Amino acid sequence: MKPRLLIVDDDEAIRTQMKWALSQDYDVCFAEDRKGAIEAFEANSPVVTLLDLGLPPRPNECDEGMAALSDIIQAVGAGAYDFLCKPVEMEPLKLLLRRCIHVVDLEKEYRELQQSRRSEVFEDMLGTSPQMQSVFSFIRKVAGTNVPVLLLGESGTGKEMAAAAIHRRSARKDGSFVAINCNAIPENLLESELFGHEKGAFTGAHIQRKGLLETASGGT
Repeated sequence: MKPRLLIVDDDEAIRTQMKWALSQDYDVCFAEDRKGAIEAFEANSPVVTLLDLGLPPRPNECDEGMAALSDIIQAVGAGAYDFLCKPVEMEPLKLLLRRCIHVVDLEKEYRELQQSRRSEVFEDMLGTSPQMQSVFSFIRKVAGTNVPVLLLGESGTGKEMAAAAIHRRSARKDGSFVAINCNAIPENLLESELFGHEKGAFTGAHIQRKGLLETASGGT
């Protein structure tokens, strides 16, 4: 399908020239005044619009050249891609249109990529495979329950991330999320880490300390 191009110019000769030069590569539609341009834009949704900044009514004053320059600056500031001065040569115009279409395509791809990435990300986890989608579905399902959940998996597979995701989606989300690596704690200190201790309960217990289970109470 050809890209749709809207040409807005009050000069019939220029419109005819543009149609002859560009119709092979573009689906061209035309307007000859500002009101018609708005109607044509809304009706055709062009990919690119070529707009004559000198459309009537124009002030017939000695500073009209400066007014045109001001219009160009404002147009570029408002998002116009580029501008050409009349009389327009067709080859530079065709090159400019190709570049403009390329930019439009890149912007479209970028938006689609951003949308795709947003749909792939779930609670800071990225995955599109059926296996990961199954994990995401499991998290959604169990997060709404109030039952113990056991996550199994090899080291580095994201068990803690999954647990944190369940916590954030659960009724306990306002409580603390406490992660602990039991393998990294010496066996003789594990009980104290989990359940805490009173001051003087054993050698080196100089202060009372809450256990991680108490810290996580009301949370995960």
